[in-house]
Amino acid sequence: MDDTELKNILELYNHKIEETKTLNLQSWVLNLQCFEILQKQKAQSKLKSLINFKIFAAVLGIFWVLFLGYLFFHSLEMSKIFFLISCGAIMLFTTIAIAVYLYHIIILGKINNRENVVKTQESLGRLQLSTINITRILFLQTPFYCIFWWSVPMIAGSPLSFWLISFPIALFFTFLAIWLYRNISIKNVNKRWFKILFNSPEWISLVKANSFLEEINFFKNEI
Repeated sequence: MDDTELKNILELYNHKIEETKTLNLQSWVLNLQCFEILQKQKAQSKLKSLINFKIFAAVLGIFWVLFLGYLFFHSLEMSKIFFLISCGAIMLFTTIAIAVYLYHIIILGKINNRENVVKTQESLGRLQLSTINITRILFLQTPFYCIFWWSVPMIAGSPLSFWLISFPIALFFTFLAIWLYRNISIKNVNKRWFKILFNSPEWISLVKANSFLEEINFFKNEI
């Protein structure tokens, strides 16, 4: 075998290698595209259910505020001061939650399968942080559910039951609300109490949607 034949064989061999590399690359791109489309569809399905949940919660919140507003304006008496304070505070917290949920719906509505994975994950990250923050804030209304039925005649007429039962219960829920407000954060997301507390369709849908997108990056690295 002379040098020319050897050179031709080597060129043919290199050409085959390049063809194989090209086919492998095309196959990799096709597999990645198919997997990415599938994962995005799964994530989008979770986000659609999340939108429906938030719309339902926002509508329910609006009716709750209207109902409390009706009770508030028909209870404008000094004898019902505790009820008015509680009712006003709960209305305020619920209104804040409604506004935040509408903001979430807008963000979710802008997410689509045409966006790149990183941008979608950034949007989901903002939603997770916002969900944590609004949950922290909503827990601050807990003590007001404990005092709405208080009245001056009730306190004066049953001081022992008030100071030994009603007041300690309200105090307990006040400390609990403050503790939750200070401790509910992204850094505690893996703690057991956090997982129990956030075991809701709202949070689970967000986490699952994000996990579907994370699998795309994992798939890229594996290939």
